[in-house]
Amino acid sequence: MRRRTFTAALGAAALAAGAPASAAFAASGPRCEDVYTWKNATVNGGGFVPGIVFNETEPGLVYARTDIGGAYRWQEDTRTWTPLLDWVGRDKWGWSGVVSIASDPVEPDRVYAAVGTYTIDWDPNNGAVLYSDDRGETWGAAELPFKQGGNMPGRGMGERLAVNPADNAQVYLGTPSGNGLWRSVDFGRTWAKVESFPSAGNFVVDPANAYQADNQGVIWIDFDQIGGKIYVGVADPDDPLYVSEDGGATWQAVPGAAEVLGEVDGNRTIPKQSAVDDANGYLYVITSWDPGPYNGGPASGRGGRIMRLATQTGEWTDVTPAYNPRGVIPGFGGITVDRQNPGTLMASTCNNWWPDEILFRSTDSGATWSVSWDYAEGQERHDRFDMDASASPWLAWNGEDQGPAYAVKHGWMIEAFAIDPHDSDRIMWGTGATVWGTEELTKWDAQGELIGEDEAGGRVALPVEKFTVGVRAQGIEETAVLDLAALGGTLVSAVGDVGGFVHTDLGRAEPMIDTNWSTGTSVDFAQSDPDIVVGTGNVHGDEQGHVGVSTDRGRTWRNAARLDGVPGDGHGGTVAVSADGSRIYWSPSDTEVTPVYSTDLGETWTPVEGLPAGAKIRSDRVRASHLYAFSGGVFYRSTDGGATFADTGATGLPTAAVEDFRAVPGHKGHVWLAGRGDETEGVGGGMWRSKDGGATWKRVAVFATAESVGFGKAARRSGYPAIYTSAVIDGKAAIYRSTDGGARWFRINDDDHQWAWSGSAITGDPQVYGRVYLTTNGRGIVYGDIAD
Repeated sequence: MRRRTFTAALGAAALAAGAPASAAFAASGPRCEDVYTWKNATVNGGGFVPGIVFNETEPGLVYARTDIGGAYRWQEDTRTWTPLLDWVGRDKWGWSGVVSIASDPVEPDRVYAAVGTYTIDWDPNNGAVLYSDDRGETWGAAELPFKQGGNMPGRGMGERLAVNPADNAQVYLGTPSGNGLWRSVDFGRTWAKVESFPSAGNFVVDPANAYQADNQGVIWIDFDQIGGKIYVGVADPDDPLYVSEDGGATWQAVPGAAEVLGEVDGNRTIPKQSAVDDANGYLYVITSWDPGPYNGGPASGRGGRIMRLATQTGEWTDVTPAYNPRGVIPGFGGITVDRQNPGTLMASTCNNWWPDEILFRSTDSGATWSVSWDYAEGQERHDRFDMDASASPWLAWNGEDQGPAYAVKHGWMIEAFAIDPHDSDRIMWGTGATVWGTEELTKWDAQGELIGEDEAGGRVALPVEKFTVGVRAQGIEETAVLDLAALGGTLVSAVGDVGGFVHTDLGRAEPMIDTNWSTGTSVDFAQSDPDIVVGTGNVHGDEQGHVGVSTDRGRTWRNAARLDGVPGDGHGGTVAVSADGSRIYWSPSDTEVTPVYSTDLGETWTPVEGLPAGAKIRSDRVRASHLYAFSGGVFYRSTDGGATFADTGATGLPTAAVEDFRAVPGHKGHVWLAGRGDETEGVGGGMWRSKDGGATWKRVAVFATAESVGFGKAARRSGYPAIYTSAVIDGKAAIYRSTDGGARWFRINDDDHQWAWSGSAITGDPQVYGRVYLTTNGRGIVYGDIAD
């Protein structure tokens, strides 16, 4: 997907901003003689999908948005998703966080995306509205004078972008941070604040927490096509809903909205989402005490409502389900109506953590509801459908069913929730990990009740013919990857939130590494014995060790012993293994504990001597006795198997911002180091190399800064391994390769393939020349091959 090089000024026509992408590519650095193709190692999901949007007029046109990993378009013929924002580069990395998607119901080729990852200073750039006239194949960008929060609290609310079906040149945007309601009247090219709109919202989650202290603002826009009214939901419990009856010129608070949308049992609530039933003249609004996605369930007895507004009469009706198996009516996450069957609607809970989320369904405009699962006697659970996780076997989280708490769940954080407007049998919903869906939804109605009464008045399950819900995330790759190890025929990864994976087939999703990591942080393997693989990650609780060990090339794993002084809940740090696999080295993060080593595959640990806490250790890839470490500008070396380390005396290295260093396979004492540099110390960024075990270093001056370094199969049989890096040359952050020991470097990716922030860890393949694997922050494991 390519980005049009246009920028839209507020209140002015879009102007050309520069040369075409191809010219920019040619000018950004030396071009590689090889053309690369890029793919993902298949995980299928792995992150939060807060929005799914069906086009209302064209069947099969569907978009999904992620919080940090861009946007996707559904391919009906292959039942897969195509990424649309891989062109986003490091200079605008925040644009990979998608706050909202709007698909034009009048001209379906048009699509809009509101982007920007953080409203706080974590993201240095302001947000934008991206616009496309060809379904996301190419994009223009209208930059905004404020930030947006694709990865902030409340990101599953909305949609904050909406196209007016009565005038599709008119697009609305609800904004956070007190910026109010914005509008474009030229298909998203330029934007201006709707000055007549009276509220910017005032609801914050936690004013004492910077990440949660932002005003949630204007949440969603919806259109009543019977009366031509425009409704806007606002995060203000005292005035949560406004309406315009004159095309957006003037706005009024909807009578009675504060009483029914802004409070439940004394708790302040906000209107999270809406859905319109134009056939019956109803606007449905769901509320919760928290904007989500982490909270919103029945904590402390707090909950939410489903309210129905008759748009022609102004009458409010509480249609909140009277029952759910948990007992407390929770806050809600998503709501959707069946446009083929007026009066049919569904809603989801949000973070009804145990034993599972609940999906509600009504066929009588909310008068009565049925549930996706229920209890018979005690906690004997019965379900309307089976969950098929075979496309993503890791969704079992290496667990087993525990009574009503199944290993494979409906999900959590369910806020993306949509019935296909063209097909009553199709529904998709997003979770914190995947997209679920079925094409058999109306079988729900034929099942009747799940639970009945026996002669004694007890609850008993009734026989139902279950249908199947399966993974619909194929093509969505949104893991945040922290480290990679390429063994040759096997790729091991450390991954945020889902631990990590061992891929022996890059096109097949695998189970999670069975170590109970909440986040994998580091992996390594023994160069001369690749059957020995080690990894480390953050863990919850104090019952097991952080380090995982495999002696069969990653097929099975066991956790190493815990280490005194290192608590659970984090602290994964980095791990290394000697070239022959005889010793493991672990440096816990964020503790005062110095690195340790083990001579018995993690059964016991011994502190190393000579290293400070937090020092990162790497092994020489030839000599098992030699190890290297770096911390605070000091490079250390061990020649006794890591028992003791000493400062090599090297000077001229950055004090702090060293991102990575790695030893070279097949070359004793060869070490490469990548860093951002430290101008306050008078040390520039870039790449350094040593051929004597870190005693002396030479800076590779072509790089302004470098983030990672890795090695792969050499171009020639006796040549130096291919070197790969994510680095900056002449102001261009890109993926570069050298095949001659670092004398010359060539860019191997292009402007269509940048993946926002990519390559913080990188490695070549030891068996396939030219193949490179790189990490991304939300676009999964990316790998490139030289095109045939």
